[in-house]
Amino acid sequence: MINLENIVWKEGKHFVAQCLNVDVSSFGETKKEALENLQEALELYFEDSSPSSIQEIEQLEIIHTTFSHA
Repeated sequence: MINLENIVWKEGKHFVAQCLNVDVSSFGETKKEALENLQEALELYFEDSSPSSIQEIEQLEIIHTTFSHA
């Protein structure tokens, strides 16, 4: 069994789900659909990749910043 850290956010009309341990993401019209699609994408990813490619995430913290540009 592999433990993965995933995040979900709303972007326009869709929800985006992203795995933080590997560079895989997906989307859906609901959070549930986005996470289900992410699960399928992860299964496909691991068909061709070794679990050793997983980066362990420790002490996850969301930091909000402000950015302005000209």
